[in-house]
Amino acid sequence: MGSFVKSPADIRQYGGRPTTFYDAEMLTVYWETKPEIIERLLPKPLKPAGRPLVNAFIADYPATNFCPPYREAGLFVLADYNGELGNYCLSMPITSDIGMAMGREVCGLPKKMADVRMQVEGDSISGSIGRQGIDFFSIHAQMAEVFNDPEAEGILEQFYGKDIPLYNIKYSNAVDGSGFDLMPILVTQRLVSDVKVYKAAEASVMFQESPHDPWSELEVVKMLGAVYTVSTNVLEKGRVLEPLHPMEFLPYCYLRWDWWENKLQPETAESSV
Repeated sequence: MGSFVKSPADIRQYGGRPTTFYDAEMLTVYWETKPEIIERLLPKPLKPAGRPLVNAFIADYPATNFCPPYREAGLFVLADYNGELGNYCLSMPITSDIGMAMGREVCGLPKKMADVRMQVEGDSISGSIGRQGIDFFSIHAQMAEVFNDPEAEGILEQFYGKDIPLYNIKYSNAVDGSGFDLMPILVTQRLVSDVKVYKAAEASVMFQESPHDPWSELEVVKMLGAVYTVSTNVLEKGRVLEPLHPMEFLPYCYLRWDWWENKLQPETAESSV
């Protein structure tokens, strides 16, 4: 029988385990954007890398060690922290409430519930992400053992390598709505993958404007290509890198929230009180 209060034995059994995704099916697409876009989106102390690289993925997780199967997507920009390159996450749509809670509360990932679709038919893969009635990102890839750009393989090896770190920022908004209760901290983790299938692909992406999920802000200047993988992934325990200045971070803290405006006219709002 379950309980709202867990015993020490329960906590020892389930607490603190590395997060594991078994036979994860992922399509990751890489492109170059404008340097000024990366510079605008990165909070201090993260800095742009030597090349303005973006990557996005759509994934199907058929089995995990923490919740039922679900789908997920993510949008990252390449960032430099004290000379070490890593992926800074701008957005992570997801279909699981537990996966969303874990990612936001433990890792600081900017997760939101969404409709994530992925379809594999032979060597053709398509996917899309929708929220609030807008399919703001769509991708189509053809596994042809080549990338869009002939230099893509070398670029990926040079800038991404194997199991590069993830950079996220943990914080808690103040209960009175002003500032933070938990000061922003820069954290890092690594996703270690045991890859069983790896296929290069030519890819194309399409954006739709969304005020809540502005993926279209990451303009495609040069499409590099995509990689299709099937792998078992382990998200290792994270660690704190450093605290951030609250007021400097404030403009960047809205990744996890939709940007709604009050649609009521002032007179309508007053009359309804």
